[in-house]
Amino acid sequence: MEQTVHTISISGMTCDGCSSRLTRVLESTPGILKAVISHIEGKGKVTTSPEITEATVFQIINSAGFEAHA
Repeated sequence: MEQTVHTISISGMTCDGCSSRLTRVLESTPGILKAVISHIEGKGKVTTSPEITEATVFQIINSAGFEAHA
């Protein structure tokens, strides 16, 4: 199975709870296979199936109340 890994800068996370919540939101989305989010580093690695674009991942992060940057 083909996979794409998106490395994304994320602002607005202040604690482990933020990164845990964002991980749950991302991993509950069909086509997102794995999300590793670090509020300390302010970034995440999101592994997706090919039909999920980086723009879609950004939209999910922004809809969850955080801000995604390239």
